[in-house]
Amino acid sequence: MSNHNRSVVDEWMTPKEICHELQIPEQTFYQWRAKHAGSRAQRIGRHLRISRTDFNA
Repeated sequence: MSNHNRSVVDEWMTPKEICHELQIPEQTFYQWRAKHAGSRAQRIGRHLRISRTDFNA
């Protein structure tokens, strides 16, 4: 995979990746989401994704 394609793939993160980076249980992520806390998540098809830029901010 080229670096260009890799950066496009890395633009969106899964909830599991967020939880791994923050070292929190997935349940905590979904509780935060229900309270509208943390990074904005978007549905892409049926998958929940978080922008790497939003996460880093």
